[in-house]
Amino acid sequence: MKYIIVSLILIVFSCKSETKTENGIDESVYEMWSNFTSSNAEFKKDELPESWFFHDNEEDANRLANLTLSGKKKATTSGLYTWYEEANADLPTVGTKHIVTNFSGKAMAIIEIKKIDTIPFNQVSKNHAELDMGTTIDPLKKWKKAHWDYFESVMKENGEVPTEEMLLVLEQFETIWPKKH
Repeated sequence: MKYIIVSLILIVFSCKSETKTENGIDESVYEMWSNFTSSNAEFKKDELPESWFFHDNEEDANRLANLTLSGKKKATTSGLYTWYEEANADLPTVGTKHIVTNFSGKAMAIIEIKKIDTIPFNQVSKNHAELDMGTTIDPLKKWKKAHWDYFESVMKENGEVPTEEMLLVLEQFETIWPKKH
């Protein structure tokens, strides 16, 4: 339970910007959604999707947002399957849209989930690693190191350690509305 709360806090509530509305969401998020729904009338009645940034620090969040914007990043690792179970939370669903922001909360792109998998850590493919890391240079090695380090640090708080068999929730997505420069 602690893991999902930590992840939600990092993802949902950590946007930092001077152009926030009363509820803490940057105005650019509303503007991007408005522009998207104006051009895609079939989504006009849909609610504003969740907005968040990747990772837990400014450098990585901005780098990953830019990789998403450029279309190089097309996947993410949502977390441990057990976190969803402990929180009694639904897994991500195909078709869900999200607004990816930079670390400051500025809207960068709208993504749509295209595929969800639950796979043990040791069975994550090179293909997923390439899509998640946005690179073709040693993607699986980089993915394993980055994700092992992350899970190790978060799990340590509860006296747990990661295992090669821990079940992960993986998402593949498509960038359907990039920020216009």
